[in-house]
Amino acid sequence: MPVLIVSNPADGTSQRVELDDQQLRALYGTRIGQVVEGAVAGMQGYKIKLTGGTDKDGIPMRPDVHGSAKARVVLSGGVGYKPENKGDKKRKVVRGNAVSVETTFLNFAIVEAPKSRKKAKKEPAEAEAPAQEETE
Repeated sequence: MPVLIVSNPADGTSQRVELDDQQLRALYGTRIGQVVEGAVAGMQGYKIKLTGGTDKDGIPMRPDVHGSAKARVVLSGGVGYKPENKGDKKRKVVRGNAVSVETTFLNFAIVEAPKSRKKAKKEPAEAEAPAQEETE
C-alpha cells in the first residue's frame, strides 16, 4: 500500500497518508519538483510539491535521473550516497525522478495552503459602562 508523507514547512510538522493503488494512479508520471493538487492526499484546497520517494526495495528517487527505471550511476554525493571522504565517488543504484507502479513511499511538501475565508469581523459590542452617579 503506497504511503504519502506530507510535510508542512511553515510549522515543521508532517502527516502520513495511506493510499490505495487506484488512488496512486493519479500520480503516475509525476516528476520530482512538480506541484499537484492536494486532493490526491485528501487535502482539498492545498497544493503540494513532490520532493522525493523510494520504491518497493527502498531505492531512492533521484531528481537528476530521468524516467522511472532503476539506473546504476556514479555519484559523488547527494540523494543515494553520502561519501565518507571529500572527492569519493561510487556507483550506486537509484531510481529515476518519475512516479511509477513500483513507487511505495512519496514525500511531499505543502507549497500553498487554502485561502482562508475572510470572516466578517465582529464589531466589538460597546460595553455600557454603569452610569456614574454624581454625588453632591
